[in-house]
Amino acid sequence: MRVLYFSRTLTGHDRRFLAKLAESEHEIWFLALEEHSPLPSDLAAKVRTAPSLGAAGFGIRQLPGLAPRLQASLSKIRPDLVHAGPVPSCGYLAALAGFHPLLLQSWGSDILVDADRDAAHQEATRSALAHADALFCDCDAVRVKAQSLGGPTGDRVVQFPWGVDLQRFRPGAAPQSRQRLGWQDAFVVLSTRSWEPLYGIDVLVEAFRLAARREPRLRLLLAGSGSLAPAVEAQIAAGGLEGFTHRPGNIDHDQLPDYFRAADLFMSCSYSDGSSVSMLEAMATALPVLLTDAPGNREWVAAGENGWLGAPGNAESFATGLLRAVKASSREREAMGAANRRAVESRADWHRNFPKLLEAYSRLGSARTERTGGA
Repeated sequence: MRVLYFSRTLTGHDRRFLAKLAESEHEIWFLALEEHSPLPSDLAAKVRTAPSLGAAGFGIRQLPGLAPRLQASLSKIRPDLVHAGPVPSCGYLAALAGFHPLLLQSWGSDILVDADRDAAHQEATRSALAHADALFCDCDAVRVKAQSLGGPTGDRVVQFPWGVDLQRFRPGAAPQSRQRLGWQDAFVVLSTRSWEPLYGIDVLVEAFRLAARREPRLRLLLAGSGSLAPAVEAQIAAGGLEGFTHRPGNIDHDQLPDYFRAADLFMSCSYSDGSSVSMLEAMATALPVLLTDAPGNREWVAAGENGWLGAPGNAESFATGLLRAVKASSREREAMGAANRRAVESRADWHRNFPKLLEAYSRLGSARTERTGGA
C-alpha cells in the first residue's frame, strides 16, 4: 500500500513516525505543509519525499487556497491512504482536497487548545473530523474532545501513547555530568520542553525560584530553547538563578537518556498535554514527575502516588509540589519511579503499540479496495 504521511513540517516526532513506518511493508511518502530540513540520509533511503506545499506563515483562512496544491500532489503520488495531522491544518486541508481514506492524527494541543482558538479553527477542526475515515490519538482526553466535535467513534479510533523506546530510556547510574556541575549533593529538577508559550517555561522558572528560596539544594537542568529564550534568560538573571541552573540548549535525542538519569525529578508546567512523550521518557527512566493538573496528565499520574500535580499557570502551586518532592524520602521517590517504569512498560511501549497503527492502515486499505472494486 502507498501511504502519504502529511504533516506541517519535519519535527523530531515526525522523524520517529517515519522511521517506524519505513520498517513496514508499505511504500511511504512524506509531504509537508511548510518547508523543512532534509530527511536524514538513512531515512531518505527508505521514505520518498514530495516537494512541500510551501505554506510558511499560513493562517487558518489561507488553507482553502492551498487545496489545489495538495490535490496536485495527490494526483502525482496516487496514495492508497493519507495519514494527516495536525487536525486543523493538514487534516483540514486533506478534507478540503476530498481524499479518502483519510486517517487523521491529533497532536494533542491541536484538539485540546487550537480547536477552541476561534470560530475558524473550530470550523476547520469539525470539518476535518467529519471527513475522516479514522482518528489516531494518544489519550482519552483527546479522543473525548474530538468526538464531542463530531470525530470518529468506535473501531474507527486508534489510540495509544506515542511512547518510548524502553531499551534506550531505562533506569541507570547517574552520569558524570552531576559531578562536573558540582551537583553531587543537589536535588536536580529536569525540564526538556520547548521554550514556547504553550509549555509554561516562565511558570516553571518562577516556581523554581520560589522553591529554591526555601530549599537551597534545588538545581534546575533546563534543556531546550525556543522563541521565549530572551525572556527566559532575563527571568533567570532577574531571579538570581544563574548559579542554580544549567541550560544545555537542545539535546540530541541519543543523549537524552543521560539527562534523565542525571535528574531527581522531571517537571513540566505545560498548559496542555495529551500523553506527553517527554513525560513518558522521564517515567521510563524511573523518575517521579511534577506535571500540570490536566486531564491528559491525570491519565498517568496520581498525586502523591507516582508524582505531583500543579495548578495550570500557578507558580506557587508548582513550588509547593517541588518542595514536597524534595521532602519526600529517597525510598518514596524510588518507589514512585519504579511505579512509573511499570506503567510505561505496560502502556507505552513504542515498538509493541505501533502495530495498532499499521492494523488501521490495513483496515482502511481493505475498505478502499471494496469501495473501488479492486481498482
